[in-house]
Amino acid sequence: MNFLKKTILPILLTTIWISVSEFSRNELLFKSYWVDHYSNLGLDFPDAPVNGAVWGLWSLLFAIAIFIIAKKFSLLQTTFLSWFVGFVLMWVVVWNLEALPSGLLYFAIPLSVLEAFLAALIIKKMS
Repeated sequence: MNFLKKTILPILLTTIWISVSEFSRNELLFKSYWVDHYSNLGLDFPDAPVNGAVWGLWSLLFAIAIFIIAKKFSLLQTTFLSWFVGFVLMWVVVWNLEALPSGLLYFAIPLSVLEAFLAALIIKKMS
C-alpha cells in the first residue's frame, strides 16, 4: 500500500499533469504554429491518435525520470535537471531535424519550465 501511495500515485498524477500541459500547449495554444511550420517543410503535422499515445508514453517516462531525479535533488534542482533532460535535449534533436519552429521557444521555454516545476512539486509533495 505504501508503494502505491508513495510511488505509483505520484508518478500517475505527474503523468496526468504533464499530459494536460503538453496537450494544452501543443494542441490548444500553438497547433496552428506547428501546422504552418510543418506545412512550410512540405509535411503534414503528425496528430494522429498514435502520436497522442506516444506523447502519453513520453509523459509517463518523463514523470518516472522526475521521480528518480527528485530522490537525490532539491525541488529547484529537480525542476531544472528534469527540464534539461525532458525538453532541452528533445529540442536539440528536433532542431537538428529542422522540425523545431524556433520562434515557438519564446513561449515554450517558460511554459516548459513551469510544467517541469509543477511536475517536480507533485512528486516532491507526494512521495
